[in-house]
Amino acid sequence: MRVLTTGRSSAAFTAAALLLTLSACVPGATPGSPGAGPAPATATSGLPSSHVHGLTVNRKTDQVLLATHEGLFDVTKLPGTKIGATNDLMGFTGAADQGVFYASGHPGPGSDLPNPMGLIRSVDGGKTWEQLSRQGESDFHALAATASGIVAYDGTLQTSPDGKTWTPARAGFVPAVLAGTPESDTVLATTREGLQRSTDGGKTWELNATAPIVQFVAFAGATEVIGVEPGGTVHYSADAGRTWTRTGQIEGQVQAMTAVTGAEGKPRIWAATAERLVVSTDGGASFRAADSS
Repeated sequence: MRVLTTGRSSAAFTAAALLLTLSACVPGATPGSPGAGPAPATATSGLPSSHVHGLTVNRKTDQVLLATHEGLFDVTKLPGTKIGATNDLMGFTGAADQGVFYASGHPGPGSDLPNPMGLIRSVDGGKTWEQLSRQGESDFHALAATASGIVAYDGTLQTSPDGKTWTPARAGFVPAVLAGTPESDTVLATTREGLQRSTDGGKTWELNATAPIVQFVAFAGATEVIGVEPGGTVHYSADAGRTWTRTGQIEGQVQAMTAVTGAEGKPRIWAATAERLVVSTDGGASFRAADSS
């Protein structure tokens, strides 16, 4: 593996691709919301939805969950199994090992939740949800859980110790993805300018000018992080996003990704692409279809 020194060799391409993603992620009309056009009700791939907004894996059981336009699905085995009500889960984060999730977005058909949903929480693996705050006010398109609380973006980057009271953060950027871990207060944000990093639970931020311009980022543990460029190039960080090493490539348009610490010392990585769900068991050096033997 090659140690990345500047992370800018493909900056023009990745920044342009990330700008398109950020334009799509700015809160506003979304599929299924007032003023938006109709969205496909079924997936065009082997996944249960063509709109994947979040992906999480239980490191103890290897249960794989997709947060989608049509709700939450267990895709440990395909075809996926629906969990809970049908809601458009635009933002999604949590601790899969404990079955605790936070989400935001828009209510689905027959839902009694307000639009937008604000921040909602499930403590039973997504079967039921409780309203925490900002119902009818916020559609958090980016969410991250940290040791000290929640970091979220709805047009303003905010932090909360309990998911109920909120404080604006000192940040002048638009995040495509926020990533954190309940094991620390380090938070990462992917932006068109580059990777932003916070060490105080999202209150203050600093641009990491040497990091690759990644579109997706996820913690595999307390300090291990995986980042994916818009073109699918995969990077690994062992020090919570300070320095990076290029590892491999994901084929296809990535919609969401996650990672967990692997038993062999290398992170296991899952990614939902427009075509399929793929997995790597060698730290991102290679990927295969998740449902292959």
